Amino acid sequence: MQDSEAVSPTAVVRPPEAAVAARRPAWKVAGALVLACLVLVAGTALGLVLFDDPQGAGPTPQIRLATPEEIPPEPAAAAVPAKEAATPDGPAVALAESIPDAAAAQYPAPVVSEEPVVAVAEALSPSVVLVEVDAPIGFGLGSGIVWDAQNGYIVTNHHVVEGVDDVVVTLSDGTRLDGEVIGGSSGHDVAVVRVDPGAAELVAATFAPASSVRVGQLAVAIGSPLGLTGTVTAGIVSAVRIQVQGGSDPNSPVPVEMIQTDAAINRGNSGGALADWQGRVIGMNTMIQTTSGGNIGLGFAVPSDTVDLIATRIVKGESLELGYLGISGRAADGDIAGVVVVQVLSGSPAQEAGLLAGDIIVSLDAEPMKDIAELAAAIKLRRPGEAVELTIRRGDDVYLATAVLDALG
Repeated sequence: MQDSEAVSPTAVVRPPEAAVAARRPAWKVAGALVLACLVLVAGTALGLVLFDDPQGAGPTPQIRLATPEEIPPEPAAAAVPAKEAATPDGPAVALAESIPDAAAAQYPAPVVSEEPVVAVAEALSPSVVLVEVDAPIGFGLGSGIVWDAQNGYIVTNHHVVEGVDDVVVTLSDGTRLDGEVIGGSSGHDVAVVRVDPGAAELVAATFAPASSVRVGQLAVAIGSPLGLTGTVTAGIVSAVRIQVQGGSDPNSPVPVEMIQTDAAINRGNSGGALADWQGRVIGMNTMIQTTSGGNIGLGFAVPSDTVDLIATRIVKGESLELGYLGISGRAADGDIAGVVVVQVLSGSPAQEAGLLAGDIIVSLDAEPMKDIAELAAAIKLRRPGEAVELTIRRGDDVYLATAVLDALG
Protein backbone atom coordinates (compact mmCIF):
# COMPACT_ATOMS: atom_id res chain seq x y z
CA MET A 1 0.00 0.00 0.00
CA GLN A 2 1.04 3.58 -0.50
CA ASP A 3 1.90 5.82 2.44
CA SER A 4 -0.94 8.27 1.88
CA GLU A 5 -2.82 10.13 -0.76
CA ALA A 6 -3.96 13.70 -0.61
CA VAL A 7 -7.69 14.01 -0.13
CA SER A 8 -7.34 17.75 -0.36
CA PRO A 9 -4.31 19.91 0.44
CA THR A 10 -4.94 19.05 4.12
CA ALA A 11 -7.01 15.84 4.34
CA VAL A 12 -5.71 12.27 4.39
CA VAL A 13 -7.36 8.93 5.15
CA ARG A 14 -5.25 6.11 6.58
CA PRO A 15 -5.63 3.03 8.77
CA PRO A 16 -4.83 3.82 12.40
CA GLU A 17 -2.02 1.35 12.98
CA ALA A 18 1.61 2.00 13.78
CA ALA A 19 2.53 -1.06 11.77
CA VAL A 20 3.59 -0.79 8.20
CA ALA A 21 3.25 2.95 7.90
CA ALA A 22 4.42 2.78 4.32
CA ARG A 23 1.41 0.62 3.46
CA ARG A 24 -1.28 2.83 4.92
CA PRO A 25 -4.38 2.83 2.69
CA ALA A 26 -5.90 6.11 1.59
CA TRP A 27 -9.10 7.32 -0.05
CA LYS A 28 -10.17 10.60 -1.49
CA VAL A 29 -12.83 12.85 -0.10
CA ALA A 30 -13.50 16.34 -1.36
CA GLY A 31 -16.92 17.69 -0.42
CA ALA A 32 -19.60 17.15 -2.99
CA LEU A 33 -17.10 15.74 -5.50
CA VAL A 34 -16.78 12.51 -3.52
CA LEU A 35 -20.47 11.72 -3.97
CA ALA A 36 -20.19 11.92 -7.72
CA CYS A 37 -16.98 9.89 -7.74
CA LEU A 38 -18.47 7.28 -5.42
CA VAL A 39 -21.44 6.71 -7.70
CA LEU A 40 -19.26 6.57 -10.81
CA VAL A 41 -16.64 4.21 -9.38
CA ALA A 42 -19.16 2.01 -7.60
CA GLY A 43 -21.13 1.75 -10.81
CA THR A 44 -17.98 0.80 -12.68
CA ALA A 45 -17.20 -1.85 -10.09
CA LEU A 46 -20.60 -3.41 -10.64
CA GLY A 47 -20.07 -3.37 -14.41
CA LEU A 48 -20.37 -0.51 -16.90
CA VAL A 49 -22.70 -0.94 -19.81
CA LEU A 50 -22.27 -0.52 -23.44
CA PHE A 51 -25.64 -2.11 -24.02
CA ASP A 52 -29.13 -0.71 -23.72
CA ASP A 53 -32.17 -2.97 -23.86
CA PRO A 54 -35.03 -1.83 -26.10
CA GLN A 55 -37.87 -0.18 -24.29
CA GLY A 56 -40.83 -2.39 -23.62
CA ALA A 57 -38.89 -5.68 -23.68
CA GLY A 58 -40.76 -8.40 -21.87
CA PRO A 59 -39.59 -10.20 -18.76
CA THR A 60 -37.29 -13.20 -18.97
CA PRO A 61 -37.84 -16.46 -17.04
CA GLN A 62 -35.67 -15.02 -14.23
CA ILE A 63 -38.01 -12.10 -13.60
CA ARG A 64 -41.70 -12.10 -12.83
CA LEU A 65 -44.43 -9.77 -11.64
CA ALA A 66 -44.63 -9.57 -7.88
CA THR A 67 -47.91 -10.33 -6.19
CA PRO A 68 -49.39 -7.61 -3.93
CA GLU A 69 -48.27 -9.63 -0.90
CA GLU A 70 -44.68 -9.67 -2.18
CA ILE A 71 -44.37 -5.92 -2.69
CA PRO A 72 -42.31 -4.56 0.22
CA PRO A 73 -43.78 -1.65 2.18
CA GLU A 74 -42.11 1.72 2.02
CA PRO A 75 -39.30 1.90 4.60
CA ALA A 76 -40.42 3.50 7.84
CA ALA A 77 -38.49 4.60 10.88
CA ALA A 78 -38.58 1.95 13.57
CA ALA A 79 -40.21 2.91 16.84
CA VAL A 80 -37.87 2.94 19.78
CA PRO A 81 -39.42 1.65 23.02
CA ALA A 82 -39.43 4.04 25.92
CA LYS A 83 -36.47 3.66 28.23
CA GLU A 84 -37.16 2.04 31.56
CA ALA A 85 -36.20 3.84 34.72
CA ALA A 86 -32.74 2.86 35.95
CA THR A 87 -32.50 1.22 39.34
CA PRO A 88 -29.43 1.79 41.51
CA ASP A 89 -29.16 -1.93 42.27
CA GLY A 90 -29.22 -2.99 38.61
CA PRO A 91 -26.36 -4.79 36.83
CA ALA A 92 -23.37 -2.78 35.67
CA VAL A 93 -23.70 -4.08 32.12
CA ALA A 94 -26.24 -6.36 30.46
CA LEU A 95 -24.35 -8.92 28.36
CA ALA A 96 -25.88 -10.60 25.33
CA GLU A 97 -26.91 -13.71 27.30
CA SER A 98 -29.39 -11.59 29.27
CA ILE A 99 -31.36 -10.55 26.18
CA PRO A 100 -34.48 -12.72 26.00
CA ASP A 101 -35.59 -12.13 22.43
CA ALA A 102 -34.87 -10.41 19.12
CA ALA A 103 -36.78 -7.29 20.09
CA ALA A 104 -34.56 -6.80 23.12
CA ALA A 105 -31.48 -7.30 20.97
CA GLN A 106 -32.78 -4.70 18.50
CA TYR A 107 -33.37 -2.11 21.23
CA PRO A 108 -31.43 -3.18 24.33
CA ALA A 109 -32.18 -1.60 27.66
CA PRO A 110 -29.73 1.10 28.73
CA VAL A 111 -26.82 0.13 30.90
CA VAL A 112 -27.78 0.64 34.52
CA SER A 113 -24.56 2.10 35.84
CA GLU A 114 -23.08 5.42 36.81
CA GLU A 115 -19.97 4.36 34.86
CA PRO A 116 -21.19 2.51 31.76
CA VAL A 117 -17.86 2.82 29.93
CA VAL A 118 -16.10 1.19 32.88
CA ALA A 119 -18.60 -1.67 32.77
CA VAL A 120 -18.12 -2.15 29.03
CA ALA A 121 -14.32 -2.05 29.35
CA GLU A 122 -14.33 -4.62 32.15
CA ALA A 123 -16.64 -6.91 30.17
CA LEU A 124 -14.81 -6.76 26.82
CA SER A 125 -11.14 -5.96 27.51
CA PRO A 126 -10.22 -9.64 28.17
CA SER A 127 -11.30 -10.38 24.58
CA VAL A 128 -9.13 -7.69 22.92
CA VAL A 129 -5.48 -8.48 22.17
CA LEU A 130 -2.31 -6.87 20.86
CA VAL A 131 -1.05 -8.21 17.51
CA GLU A 132 2.66 -7.76 16.82
CA VAL A 133 3.90 -8.15 13.26
CA ASP A 134 7.49 -8.47 12.07
CA ALA A 135 6.67 -6.98 8.68
CA PRO A 136 9.09 -6.87 5.71
CA ILE A 137 9.33 -3.09 6.04
CA GLY A 138 9.53 -2.89 9.81
CA PHE A 139 8.02 -4.02 13.08
CA GLY A 140 4.33 -3.21 13.42
CA LEU A 141 1.52 -3.26 15.94
CA GLY A 142 -2.21 -3.74 15.64
CA SER A 143 -5.12 -5.13 17.63
CA GLY A 144 -7.36 -8.17 17.48
CA ILE A 145 -10.57 -9.64 18.94
CA VAL A 146 -10.97 -13.18 20.26
CA TRP A 147 -13.68 -14.55 17.97
CA ASP A 148 -13.66 -18.29 18.75
CA ALA A 149 -11.96 -19.19 22.03
CA GLN A 150 -12.51 -22.92 21.68
CA ASN A 151 -10.51 -23.11 18.44
CA GLY A 152 -8.13 -20.22 19.15
CA TYR A 153 -9.37 -17.91 16.37
CA ILE A 154 -8.73 -14.16 16.60
CA VAL A 155 -10.01 -11.64 14.06
CA THR A 156 -8.08 -8.57 12.99
CA ASN A 157 -7.75 -6.33 9.95
CA HIS A 158 -6.19 -7.78 6.82
CA HIS A 159 -3.94 -4.74 6.45
CA VAL A 160 -2.45 -5.43 9.92
CA VAL A 161 -1.16 -8.91 8.96
CA GLU A 162 -0.83 -8.51 5.20
CA GLY A 163 2.27 -10.18 3.80
CA VAL A 164 3.16 -12.20 6.93
CA ASP A 165 2.45 -15.75 8.07
CA ASP A 166 3.24 -15.48 11.77
CA VAL A 167 2.48 -12.93 14.49
CA VAL A 168 2.80 -12.61 18.25
CA VAL A 169 -0.44 -12.15 20.20
CA THR A 170 -0.43 -10.56 23.66
CA LEU A 171 -3.53 -11.16 25.79
CA SER A 172 -4.94 -8.62 28.24
CA ASP A 173 -3.22 -10.41 31.13
CA GLY A 174 0.18 -10.09 29.45
CA THR A 175 0.41 -13.68 28.16
CA ARG A 176 2.29 -13.83 24.85
CA LEU A 177 1.34 -16.46 22.26
CA ASP A 178 2.62 -17.34 18.81
CA GLY A 179 -0.05 -16.87 16.18
CA GLU A 180 -0.49 -18.14 12.63
CA VAL A 181 -2.29 -16.11 9.96
CA ILE A 182 -5.00 -18.44 8.63
CA GLY A 183 -6.13 -16.14 5.85
CA GLY A 184 -7.61 -12.76 5.03
CA SER A 185 -9.70 -10.75 2.61
CA SER A 186 -8.26 -7.47 1.38
CA GLY A 187 -11.63 -6.62 -0.19
CA HIS A 188 -13.32 -6.71 3.22
CA ASP A 189 -10.21 -5.95 5.35
CA VAL A 190 -10.82 -8.92 7.64
CA ALA A 191 -8.25 -11.58 8.58
CA VAL A 192 -8.10 -14.51 11.01
CA VAL A 193 -5.15 -15.46 13.25
CA ARG A 194 -4.99 -18.74 15.15
CA VAL A 195 -3.24 -19.36 18.47
CA ASP A 196 -3.04 -22.56 20.49
CA PRO A 197 -6.33 -22.57 22.45
CA GLY A 198 -4.77 -24.73 25.15
CA ALA A 199 -1.84 -22.40 25.79
CA ALA A 200 -3.87 -19.80 27.68
CA GLU A 201 -7.39 -18.96 28.77
CA LEU A 202 -9.07 -17.17 25.88
CA VAL A 203 -12.26 -15.15 26.36
CA ALA A 204 -14.41 -14.84 23.26
CA ALA A 205 -16.19 -11.57 22.60
CA THR A 206 -19.94 -11.40 22.00
CA PHE A 207 -20.86 -9.88 18.62
CA ALA A 208 -24.03 -7.81 18.26
CA PRO A 209 -26.08 -7.83 15.05
CA ALA A 210 -25.39 -4.80 12.87
CA SER A 211 -29.13 -4.10 12.79
CA SER A 212 -28.99 -3.23 16.51
CA VAL A 213 -26.64 -0.27 15.97
CA ARG A 214 -28.24 3.17 16.16
CA VAL A 215 -26.83 6.60 15.41
CA GLY A 216 -26.08 8.44 18.64
CA GLN A 217 -25.64 5.38 20.85
CA LEU A 218 -22.62 4.90 23.07
CA ALA A 219 -19.52 3.57 21.28
CA VAL A 220 -16.48 2.29 23.17
CA ALA A 221 -13.23 1.58 21.30
CA ILE A 222 -10.77 -0.89 22.83
CA GLY A 223 -7.36 -1.64 21.32
CA SER A 224 -3.64 -0.97 21.37
CA PRO A 225 -2.94 2.46 19.85
CA LEU A 226 0.81 2.93 19.54
CA GLY A 227 1.22 -0.39 21.34
CA LEU A 228 -0.55 0.82 24.51
CA THR A 229 -2.42 -2.41 25.23
CA GLY A 230 -5.97 -2.24 26.56
CA THR A 231 -6.54 1.44 25.80
CA VAL A 232 -10.21 2.47 26.06
CA THR A 233 -11.82 5.51 24.44
CA ALA A 234 -15.49 6.42 24.23
CA GLY A 235 -17.83 8.43 22.07
CA ILE A 236 -20.92 7.76 20.01
CA VAL A 237 -21.89 6.09 16.78
CA SER A 238 -21.80 9.05 14.38
CA ALA A 239 -23.31 7.27 11.36
CA VAL A 240 -24.11 3.79 10.10
CA ARG A 241 -23.90 2.20 6.64
CA ILE A 242 -21.28 4.72 5.53
CA GLN A 243 -19.89 3.75 2.13
CA VAL A 244 -16.11 4.18 2.17
CA GLN A 245 -14.62 3.93 -1.30
CA GLY A 246 -12.18 1.02 -1.33
CA GLY A 247 -12.22 0.78 2.46
CA SER A 248 -8.63 0.69 3.65
CA ASP A 249 -7.50 -0.86 0.36
CA PRO A 250 -6.79 1.94 -2.16
CA ASN A 251 -6.70 -0.62 -4.97
CA SER A 252 -10.27 -1.82 -4.40
CA PRO A 253 -12.80 -0.01 -6.60
CA VAL A 254 -15.77 -1.27 -4.59
CA PRO A 255 -17.11 0.68 -1.60
CA VAL A 256 -17.05 -0.89 1.85
CA GLU A 257 -19.88 -0.37 4.31
CA MET A 258 -18.67 0.88 7.69
CA ILE A 259 -19.78 2.36 11.00
CA GLN A 260 -18.54 5.89 11.71
CA THR A 261 -17.62 6.90 15.26
CA ASP A 262 -16.07 9.84 17.06
CA ALA A 263 -14.49 7.56 19.70
CA ALA A 264 -10.76 8.26 19.49
CA ILE A 265 -9.02 5.75 17.18
CA ASN A 266 -5.32 6.00 16.40
CA ARG A 267 -2.52 3.94 14.88
CA GLY A 268 -2.49 0.52 16.46
CA ASN A 269 -6.27 0.45 17.00
CA SER A 270 -6.71 -1.37 13.69
CA GLY A 271 -8.35 -4.73 14.35
CA GLY A 272 -9.63 -3.71 17.80
CA ALA A 273 -13.21 -3.67 19.04
CA LEU A 274 -15.89 -1.01 18.79
CA ALA A 275 -18.48 -1.95 21.42
CA ASP A 276 -22.00 -1.00 22.40
CA TRP A 277 -23.27 -0.25 25.91
CA GLN A 278 -23.79 -3.95 26.56
CA GLY A 279 -20.16 -4.85 26.00
CA ARG A 280 -20.91 -6.44 22.63
CA VAL A 281 -18.74 -5.92 19.55
CA ILE A 282 -20.55 -3.85 16.93
CA GLY A 283 -17.54 -3.32 14.68
CA MET A 284 -13.81 -3.75 14.10
CA ASN A 285 -11.89 -0.47 14.17
CA THR A 286 -10.19 -0.12 10.81
CA MET A 287 -9.33 3.37 9.61
CA ILE A 288 -9.53 7.10 10.27
CA GLN A 289 -9.90 10.26 8.27
CA THR A 290 -7.41 12.84 9.42
CA THR A 291 -5.83 16.14 8.52
CA SER A 292 -2.95 15.71 10.96
CA GLY A 293 -2.09 12.00 11.02
CA GLY A 294 -3.89 11.60 14.36
CA ASN A 295 -7.47 11.24 15.48
CA ILE A 296 -9.86 14.11 14.77
CA GLY A 297 -13.09 12.28 15.52
CA LEU A 298 -13.62 10.50 12.20
CA GLY A 299 -13.09 6.78 12.75
CA PHE A 300 -14.50 3.87 10.79
CA ALA A 301 -15.20 0.28 11.79
CA VAL A 302 -16.13 -2.80 9.73
CA PRO A 303 -19.60 -3.88 10.97
CA SER A 304 -19.83 -6.96 13.18
CA ASP A 305 -21.93 -8.90 10.66
CA THR A 306 -19.26 -8.45 7.99
CA VAL A 307 -16.48 -9.51 10.35
CA ASP A 308 -18.37 -12.64 11.40
CA LEU A 309 -19.36 -13.56 7.83
CA ILE A 310 -15.87 -13.20 6.34
CA ALA A 311 -14.14 -14.86 9.30
CA THR A 312 -16.47 -17.84 8.91
CA ARG A 313 -15.58 -18.14 5.23
CA ILE A 314 -11.87 -17.92 6.01
CA VAL A 315 -11.82 -20.69 8.61
CA LYS A 316 -14.01 -22.91 6.41
CA GLY A 317 -11.74 -22.36 3.42
CA GLU A 318 -14.56 -20.90 1.35
CA SER A 319 -14.18 -18.48 -1.55
CA LEU A 320 -13.41 -14.87 -0.69
CA GLU A 321 -14.14 -13.60 -4.19
CA LEU A 322 -16.46 -10.62 -4.43
CA GLY A 323 -19.91 -10.81 -5.97
CA TYR A 324 -20.64 -9.06 -9.28
CA LEU A 325 -24.03 -7.99 -10.65
CA GLY A 326 -23.16 -5.96 -13.75
CA ILE A 327 -24.93 -2.60 -13.58
CA SER A 328 -24.23 1.05 -13.03
CA GLY A 329 -26.82 3.30 -11.46
CA ARG A 330 -27.76 6.21 -9.26
CA ALA A 331 -30.11 7.04 -6.42
CA ALA A 332 -33.75 7.39 -7.47
CA ASP A 333 -35.37 10.82 -7.46
CA GLY A 334 -38.73 11.78 -6.04
CA ASP A 335 -40.81 9.72 -3.65
CA ILE A 336 -39.50 6.27 -4.63
CA ALA A 337 -36.43 5.13 -2.71
CA GLY A 338 -34.09 2.87 -4.62
CA VAL A 339 -31.40 2.60 -7.28
CA VAL A 340 -32.13 3.61 -10.86
CA VAL A 341 -30.41 1.23 -13.29
CA VAL A 342 -28.54 3.43 -15.75
CA GLN A 343 -26.68 0.72 -17.67
CA VAL A 344 -26.65 -3.07 -17.85
CA LEU A 345 -23.57 -4.93 -19.03
CA SER A 346 -24.19 -7.36 -21.86
CA GLY A 347 -23.87 -10.94 -20.66
CA SER A 348 -23.86 -9.93 -17.00
CA PRO A 349 -25.92 -11.54 -14.23
CA ALA A 350 -28.13 -8.44 -14.29
CA GLN A 351 -28.95 -8.87 -17.98
CA GLU A 352 -29.55 -12.59 -17.59
CA ALA A 353 -31.94 -11.81 -14.72
CA GLY A 354 -33.96 -9.53 -17.02
CA LEU A 355 -32.99 -6.10 -15.69
CA LEU A 356 -33.43 -3.13 -18.02
CA ALA A 357 -32.07 0.40 -18.03
CA GLY A 358 -34.59 2.56 -16.20
CA ASP A 359 -35.59 -0.12 -13.69
CA ILE A 360 -35.54 0.94 -10.04
CA ILE A 361 -34.02 -1.62 -7.67
CA VAL A 362 -35.96 -1.20 -4.45
CA SER A 363 -34.41 -3.99 -2.39
CA LEU A 364 -31.87 -6.80 -2.39
CA ASP A 365 -33.05 -9.94 -0.61
CA ALA A 366 -35.78 -7.80 0.99
CA GLU A 367 -33.22 -5.29 2.32
CA PRO A 368 -34.00 -1.73 1.11
CA MET A 369 -31.35 -0.11 -1.11
CA LYS A 370 -31.17 3.66 -1.33
CA ASP A 371 -28.18 4.32 -3.62
CA ILE A 372 -25.65 2.60 -5.87
CA ALA A 373 -22.88 2.65 -3.26
CA GLU A 374 -25.06 0.81 -0.75
CA LEU A 375 -26.05 -1.75 -3.39
CA ALA A 376 -22.42 -2.22 -4.44
CA ALA A 377 -21.34 -2.83 -0.84
CA ALA A 378 -24.14 -5.36 -0.33
CA ILE A 379 -23.31 -7.24 -3.55
CA LYS A 380 -19.66 -7.31 -2.48
CA LEU A 381 -20.58 -9.42 0.56
CA ARG A 382 -22.22 -12.06 -1.63
CA ARG A 383 -20.21 -14.83 -3.24
CA PRO A 384 -19.97 -15.74 -6.92
CA GLY A 385 -22.66 -18.31 -7.73
CA GLU A 386 -24.96 -17.00 -5.02
CA ALA A 387 -28.53 -16.17 -6.08
CA VAL A 388 -30.00 -12.87 -4.94
CA GLU A 389 -33.57 -11.61 -5.27
CA LEU A 390 -34.07 -8.07 -6.49
CA THR A 391 -37.34 -6.20 -6.06
CA ILE A 392 -37.71 -3.92 -9.09
CA ARG A 393 -40.14 -1.16 -10.02
CA ARG A 394 -40.72 -0.87 -13.75
CA GLY A 395 -43.27 1.78 -14.53
CA ASP A 396 -46.37 0.99 -12.48
CA ASP A 397 -45.42 -2.66 -11.99
CA VAL A 398 -43.24 -4.39 -9.43
CA TYR A 399 -41.12 -7.38 -10.46
CA LEU A 400 -39.04 -9.94 -8.59
CA ALA A 401 -35.81 -10.83 -10.39
CA THR A 402 -33.38 -13.58 -9.42
CA ALA A 403 -29.75 -12.95 -10.36
CA VAL A 404 -26.94 -15.48 -9.96
CA LEU A 405 -23.82 -13.44 -9.25
CA ASP A 406 -20.51 -13.75 -11.06
CA ALA A 407 -17.07 -13.04 -9.61
CA LEU A 408 -15.86 -9.45 -9.70
CA GLY A 409 -12.90 -9.55 -12.04
